[in-house]
Amino acid sequence: MKRIVGRIALAAACLLPLTCTSALVAADYAHEIQAKKMTFAWTVNDKQLEVKLSADTTGWVAIGFHPADRMQGANYILGYVKDGKVSLTDDFGDTPTGHKPDDKLGGTEDATLVGGSEENGRTTIEFSIPLASSDVNDGNIDSQGETVVLLAYGPDRDSFKLKHKFRTAMKVNLTSGAASAL
Repeated sequence: MKRIVGRIALAAACLLPLTCTSALVAADYAHEIQAKKMTFAWTVNDKQLEVKLSADTTGWVAIGFHPADRMQGANYILGYVKDGKVSLTDDFGDTPTGHKPDDKLGGTEDATLVGGSEENGRTTIEFSIPLASSDVNDGNIDSQGETVVLLAYGPDRDSFKLKHKFRTAMKVNLTSGAASAL
């Protein structure tokens, strides 16, 4: 009997680290929202917002924060993966239906690329941005209050010039994870 209990304890001790490791890998982000075929996952980490965007496309994925009039006034981060290389841009909504790179509008590129992949027709990008940016175009993101978030993805081509195939808008509390459609 002691021998059986000892073997069970040894097996449990060997399997426990594998189980814990899997749980930690699965919990990379504190919150996640699904919007049709798109996922927005994030963690507020001190003064940074860590983001993972994923969608059923081989084109671009994007997120915008705090638009004033449709797309205008929002801070956008767009990315795609081509031949295993991630392209990321930090844009600003300069019109109600358009945006341009921050650095062409007097701002700065404040998004930090973490990684990305394109597998089985799904594009994923990961990046971080400051909650309080010094970029005049970005504004501040209040992680405690409601943040208007725009999510979108493009058709199956790697070009930031192509119009979105899907888009949605929602209010999100980045600390609690609470979200509601607009």
